[in-house]
Amino acid sequence: MNETAHALGASGTFWELIERRAALTPERPFLIQDDRTLTFGELRTRAERVAAGLYGLGVRPGTVVAWQLPTRVETVLLSFALTRIGAVQTPVIPFYRDREVGFALRESKAEFFAVPGTWRGFDHTAMAARLSEDLPHPPQIFEAYGTLPDGDPSVLPPPPADGTSMRWIYWTSGTTSDPKGVLHTDRSLIAGGSCLAHALHLSADDIGSVAFPFAHVGGPDYTVMLLLYGFPAVLFEHFSMPDALAGYRRHGVTVAGGSTAFYSMFLTEQRKDPATPVVPTLRLLAGGGAPKPPELYHAVVREMGVQLTHGYGMTEVPMITMGAPDDTVEQLAETEGRPPEGMEIRITDEDGKPVPYGVDGEVRLRGEAVCRGYLAAASPFDAEGFLITGDVGHVRPSGHLVLTGRLKDIIIRKGENISAKEIEDLLARHPGVGDAAVIGLPDQSRGERVCAVVEQPPGAAPLTLPELTAYLRGEGLSVHKLPEQLELVDALPRNEALRKVLKYQLRSRFGG
Repeated sequence: MNETAHALGASGTFWELIERRAALTPERPFLIQDDRTLTFGELRTRAERVAAGLYGLGVRPGTVVAWQLPTRVETVLLSFALTRIGAVQTPVIPFYRDREVGFALRESKAEFFAVPGTWRGFDHTAMAARLSEDLPHPPQIFEAYGTLPDGDPSVLPPPPADGTSMRWIYWTSGTTSDPKGVLHTDRSLIAGGSCLAHALHLSADDIGSVAFPFAHVGGPDYTVMLLLYGFPAVLFEHFSMPDALAGYRRHGVTVAGGSTAFYSMFLTEQRKDPATPVVPTLRLLAGGGAPKPPELYHAVVREMGVQLTHGYGMTEVPMITMGAPDDTVEQLAETEGRPPEGMEIRITDEDGKPVPYGVDGEVRLRGEAVCRGYLAAASPFDAEGFLITGDVGHVRPSGHLVLTGRLKDIIIRKGENISAKEIEDLLARHPGVGDAAVIGLPDQSRGERVCAVVEQPPGAAPLTLPELTAYLRGEGLSVHKLPEQLELVDALPRNEALRKVLKYQLRSRFGG
C-alpha cells in the first residue's frame, strides 16, 4: 500500500476517510453509473446535504436506519450521509422479501426504513407498510431512489469521532435458514477494506466495478479501497450477462469480479468468441465469498488472459485472506491466499486446541476486521476472543490458507468424514458439469449418503450416475466418497448477494 493510502487507512471513521480523500483529489471521479459521474469532492458535499435532510426527518446519532436499496449513486450517498450523522444503519439486500425484511426490521428495531418505491416490478413501499402493521414500533418509511432528503449542513452536529462504536448491522447471506445480525464498527469495516486494497496491489489508474448489491458487506469493503487509492468504480444497478458487458467496455473497467459465480459468467461470455477479449481493458478478476474450484482459476487465466485472485471472507469478517498478484500459480489456484498483517488465523481440533501446519481443523479468527458479535444471538467467540467460523481447512507453512469445507458440509458416511468441496472441485473439471453442489442426505444404513446436484452447460448430454462415478474414480477419488445419488437441475438455487448456492434448499428438496 502506498504512503497516502496507508495514512488514509489509519482513519478512525468513515467520514474522516471521506474528508481526507475529498481534500486530496476532489476532482477525481469516485462513482460512475451510466452517464453520471460523482467525484470525491461531490461525495463529501452531497452526502453532507443528504445528512442534513435526514437530520431534518429526525435521524440522530445512534438512530437505527434500515435501507433496502439497489446499487445506485443515491444509495452510496445515503449510506455515507448516515455515517456523517453517526446513525446505526442496517442494509438489507434489495431482493429480499417479507420474511427476511420483516426479520431485519423487527430484530434491529429500526426507526426509519428507506426503500426504492417500485423497483423491478416489486412494490417495496407497499411491503414496508404491510410489514409495519405487525411491528410494535413501526419505522418511518421514506423512498430514496432518485430523490434524497436535502438540507443545510449547518444544522448538523459535529461528525462522530469514535470509530469503535457499533454503527452497522449486516445480515448473514441467507445460505442457512436463520439469518443473524452481524455487528460492525467503522473501524472493523475500514480494516477489512484496507486489507483488500493492500492485497490486490491496485493503483489510482485502475477502474473498478461494483456488480454485487451495495447492501452486501462487500459494499463498504470495496468503497474503502476506492477512498484509499482514489480510483473510481462503475456501478451496476442490476447485473446480468451479457447485458452488463457494454458498461464494462464503455468505461474501460480494469478490475471486476464479486464471487465464483461472477468468474463463471465472464468465462461463459468469453467462450462465445474466444479470439476477442470479452472486456479489452480487463486485467484482474478478484472476489471471494464462495469456494473457487482450481480448474476455474486455470480456465479464466488461460482463456481470458487475465489474472484471478480469490479470497476468503464472510459477513462477520469481510476480508480474511486474499490471493496476491505475486503469488505463484499453484498458490492462486489451490489456496485462498494469505491473511494481512493483524489477522490471526488459528486452526483447531474439535476441542478448540491448535493443530500443526497442514492439518485440517476448524478455522478461528481474531483481528480488527472481525465483527463485534451478533444482534440477539449467542456469542460467536471462544474464550480467547477468536471468532468460531464453522469453516474447515489448514494453513501451509507459507501462511496460505486452504479451505476444505464447512463443518455443515462434512458428510459423515458410515463414520467416515467426506468433504463436499473435494468432490465439487473434481466435478468442476468435467465437461458435462456447469456447476455442482454436493450434499449429505439422511440414510438409514449409512447415516448419510453422498448426493451430487449438477447444473449442466447448454447442449450437454444428460449425465448419468455410472458415468459420474466412473469419472470420479478415474480422478482418484476414494470409493467411499463416491456419490450414491445424482440429481440434474436446470439451475442451482442461489442467494442474490454473491450468488452462493443454497444447500439447505437442496437438502430439503432431495432429502425425502
